[in-house]
Amino acid sequence: MKKLQTIMLAIIISTGIGVSINTVCSQPVTTTSVSRPSAPQAQYTSINPLELVSNPYRYLNRNIKIKAKFDKFSTLGLDYPPAKRSSEKYISFLIQRPDITNHNIPLSELKIFLKKEVAEKNIDLDAGDEVEFCGKVFSTALGDAWIDVDDFKVVNKIKKEENKK
Repeated sequence: MKKLQTIMLAIIISTGIGVSINTVCSQPVTTTSVSRPSAPQAQYTSINPLELVSNPYRYLNRNIKIKAKFDKFSTLGLDYPPAKRSSEKYISFLIQRPDITNHNIPLSELKIFLKKEVAEKNIDLDAGDEVEFCGKVFSTALGDAWIDVDDFKVVNKIKKEENKK
């Protein structure tokens, strides 16, 4: 008798679950369009390059933005083991010291790395052209700031003076 009661109870429970599942499954499916949020935009802090040079540890792992005068492309800091930026993929560039206006002196304490594809698009830059770049200070090896550039743009291109004959 107990076996029969147990079997009947199992059949009743199974039937009840089956009806519930059938009710849920037979509901019309409504889809709502959920847009995924775009990747969060990094926030960059505008800083003076001399402030970064004097306090590189303060900006370690921070996103920064610098507006400066371009000096030249370089190989400074490439293939240095602690930085691990390959000369095959990157080029570095120097900016001019903002505190010296009567000469073009590079701010070599900043190690700024730019992907070669971006540099090749800006190969016609001259010393004194105004640039703006955003990036992350990824190292303070040798007491200097080492920056990976995320965004690079030319703000103002100076006109070369034509040589007079």
